[in-house]
Amino acid sequence: MTVRTIVASATREIAIGFDQPFCVIGERINPTGRKKLAAEMVEGNFDTVIKDALEQVAAGATMLDVNAGVTAVDPNKTEPALLVQTLEIVQGLVDVPLSIDSSVTAAIEAALKVAKGRPLVNSVTGEVEKLEAILPLCKKYDVPVVAISNDETGISEDPDVRFEVAKKIVHHAADYGIKPHDIVVDPLVMPIGAMGTAGLQVFALLRRLRNELGVNTTCGLSNISFGLPHRHGINAAFIPMVIASGMTSAIMNPCRPQEMEMVRAANVLAGTDPNCMTWIKTYKDFKPGDHAAPAPQAPAASGDAPRRRGGREARMARG
Repeated sequence: MTVRTIVASATREIAIGFDQPFCVIGERINPTGRKKLAAEMVEGNFDTVIKDALEQVAAGATMLDVNAGVTAVDPNKTEPALLVQTLEIVQGLVDVPLSIDSSVTAAIEAALKVAKGRPLVNSVTGEVEKLEAILPLCKKYDVPVVAISNDETGISEDPDVRFEVAKKIVHHAADYGIKPHDIVVDPLVMPIGAMGTAGLQVFALLRRLRNELGVNTTCGLSNISFGLPHRHGINAAFIPMVIASGMTSAIMNPCRPQEMEMVRAANVLAGTDPNCMTWIKTYKDFKPGDHAAPAPQAPAASGDAPRRRGGREARMARG
């Protein structure tokens, strides 16, 4: 199946799709749960933002998610300007496409006005008010959007309900002339520690989203391990399983070598790493006994705090 969601920076275009390498959307430019980063951004200090942007690209991120939700106090006044400032800094540093991450409509629109290339909007939910606010912006600026499978009734534990919400968003988007290939559905990954069927649910949902709706998909990857010890082991195992089920991207920490190793291995086995060249270049000097090899010259990541907000924050925290 050829369904490609095209995103671009000023100089680089990439496709998210079933026949493409798994799209790693770097999560770290997000002050949620990171008090130090939030304080820095409010003060106009973007040293950590710059460091996180460069580290994630060096570690192999395909895209970067950019979030500037530093406060819940009147975000309609504070967030638009801060998101614009953050976005402009990041797109001046790296050449990968960006994801504009906010629950504030005014902030998304302000960022779209200055964004270069074709960013991904993160996100819209199935709530009618949200659909009517965000979808016209996506049409106006001709950008794809993440569609989160919850609506006015909240987050359902029933995967069939979450599928129907995704279906509603796809159909509503069509009313605005937005094609399914420009919708990237987040089926909502539940914590496996709280819901033992969470993995099975998302695998089944991904197959339905691919086969019945023909859409690309994403998720907050580490939601699956929330509340468990040694979360990165669970996350690493989850990656090839969701890729095999049809997931085409994830918002995750690319600076975790164990998890990126699984992404690259899954690309090899799925046939999206031609001649295994990315694998060979990355691991040609791998020594037996190494835990996992990073991408060449990739710095180590710092921190592991949950950092989602807005619509995603209501779902669950990410590691």
